[in-house]
Amino acid sequence: MESGRTLLNHTQFLGYTKGGDGELKIVPEEAELVRKIFEPYVQGNGVRKIKKYLESHGINTVTGKTEWSTSTIDRMLSDEKYIGQVLMQKTNTPDFLAGRQVKNQGQLAKYLVEDAHEPIIDKETFEKVQRMNGQIKKQEQCGEAKVTRSMIL
Repeated sequence: MESGRTLLNHTQFLGYTKGGDGELKIVPEEAELVRKIFEPYVQGNGVRKIKKYLESHGINTVTGKTEWSTSTIDRMLSDEKYIGQVLMQKTNTPDFLAGRQVKNQGQLAKYLVEDAHEPIIDKETFEKVQRMNGQIKKQEQCGEAKVTRSMIL
């Protein structure tokens, strides 16, 4: 993780797929859907209104479901991957035999890789959404180390 090499599960990640080189590549029609989720939120629409919009327009989830979960929309709105960043070690597995993951609340270092892939959402929009959600936290509070793409080349 310190090297900045990212490992992501891209199969259920709306907006991206993995290219032949192993890097995340934007799927244009899915990226447009991601923007359709961020834009109304910035305009003051809540996740329930966005859910209703998506369902009433017959827009399926990344897994093909017709019903959207508000928690899925919430997670999308706070996912740094949409601005080209990857925060690694958000969770950890303290007991590998039990296999249960827990949220990393400072037990281990977190690693933020900037410019990991092409963004779908611009940073200003993303940060505005985070402020609206009340989720902006200083990096020092999160205990994360920043790794930029230029540092790993």
